[in-house]
Amino acid sequence: MELCTRTFTSFFLFNPSSSSNPLFLRANANAKTPFKFNSLKLSSFPPHIHLFQPFLSPHTSSPFTLSAASASSSSSSSSVAVGTEQDRLPAELNVTETAEPNSRVRLHVEVPSLVCEDCYKRVIAEFMKQAKIPGFRPGKKVPESILISYVGSQNVQKATIESILRRTLSHAMTSVTGRALQDSVRIVTKFSEMEETYSSLGSLRYDVLVDIAPEIKWIPDNNAYKNLKIVVEIDSDIDAHTASEQEFRRRYKSIGALKVVTDRGLQVGDVVVLDISATTIDQDESNVKSIPSAESKGFNFDTEYGEKVLPGFLDCIIGIQQGESKSFPLVFPETWNQENLRGVHAQFTVECKELFYRDLPELDDSIADKLLPGCTTVEQVKDLLLQKCQEVEQTAREQATDNAILDQIVQVDIPQSLFEEQGRQLYGANLLEIQAKMKLNEQQLATLSSSKAVNEFLEHQKENITNLIKQSLAVGDIYRRENLQFATEDLVKEVENSIAEFKRQNQEYDEERVKGQVQEILEGAKVLEWLREHAEVQYITK
Repeated sequence: MELCTRTFTSFFLFNPSSSSNPLFLRANANAKTPFKFNSLKLSSFPPHIHLFQPFLSPHTSSPFTLSAASASSSSSSSSVAVGTEQDRLPAELNVTETAEPNSRVRLHVEVPSLVCEDCYKRVIAEFMKQAKIPGFRPGKKVPESILISYVGSQNVQKATIESILRRTLSHAMTSVTGRALQDSVRIVTKFSEMEETYSSLGSLRYDVLVDIAPEIKWIPDNNAYKNLKIVVEIDSDIDAHTASEQEFRRRYKSIGALKVVTDRGLQVGDVVVLDISATTIDQDESNVKSIPSAESKGFNFDTEYGEKVLPGFLDCIIGIQQGESKSFPLVFPETWNQENLRGVHAQFTVECKELFYRDLPELDDSIADKLLPGCTTVEQVKDLLLQKCQEVEQTAREQATDNAILDQIVQVDIPQSLFEEQGRQLYGANLLEIQAKMKLNEQQLATLSSSKAVNEFLEHQKENITNLIKQSLAVGDIYRRENLQFATEDLVKEVENSIAEFKRQNQEYDEERVKGQVQEILEGAKVLEWLREHAEVQYITK
């Protein structure tokens, strides 16, 4: 009977902070998701920032348009597209700017009656050209009262307010030019309120909310990223020698046979199948509760990994025989990764369902090819495994160093629109990867693409998304401050590789967006290279 011992990683007798992966690494006690440079695109206000646009589902916001049918909407916010052209207004607008949380600005816009009257005249003139009124030849001047009666005063008023908004919005946005995030501008005043103001006063007032480029603040000062002193905490398993020894042992055990133990109890080195239940310990029996995360049926436990389970668990089951049950109390340590179990006194009941020992072949050169195909000696196997683990260790150390460097304290208020765009891009990338691997059908794809699924992702990944944005902004800030550059040929080569990959997977792409994201990756690599050169790094093995 072959047992899969890898299942222990999902069972909470094992501290979730530990890992069965021999290359488990964390840059600090609260290691975060590794940073991805192509995960964020901002707008082009400073030279180093580019507006985030997903590759496969480019976001297009609807311009603020109001027809006679749609103008009656009572929606409190409308998405707008701000034009780049401005015509001269007959009077100045009165715009009051107020800062709001999360890098957002509120603009209170007051449009004087002179501007409103000019817009009204333009609307009348346009209706005059287009309206086909019985009794009047096309293009013939129609008395205003007759025209309004034919078109409808309400429609004229709605069209006038729309004209006012179109003409004045770009002027009102002047104070945030170069700072506003694309597709983040929203008129939040209800259209019905604008109609009431225009009808009674002959002028217009409206409020605009716009997300602006977040300001990067390094703590304690703007030079904090220079000459960093970084402490990188590394799990002992990352050591190449330790990892290669563990991998050699794993391979050696895999070619042995599992045989049933019949004449003794459990010893270290055996593999045991357990049914485990656990409850809290309380003098008041009514308060005793089960601990589902510490329970398991048919749990495969390789006792060579005893140090990875709850302290004392292995000691308590040593000697247990097939068919025997044992009950014992244990306490989850305060360092346990699952916070709700820290310090909990638990009563465990364990039943031994099956017990095996490994019948291993003699460790000599005759099994070298089984341990690693192509090898002729055990020493050759060990050398090659060590070499591979050294390569992985170096890569992991570099990644841990990068994470630690990027984890420096940066203060920034992230706009909601930027958070949502970033989160949607990450979700889209995950969905694309799943689709490539699993070939989802239309129903599955529709379910995973639903607003509910996306919003749940944004909520669950809020901290990770926020950290990615902060790190990306910090990288862009350093790239600009230090005037870093990358080779043009590198950009061309990587863009070609990326486009080739899109074509290989038969996926649509926007070449300009591909270029923008590749540029960010190269900028990020340059920044990390610069930071590593100027940082003092100390490695601590746990």
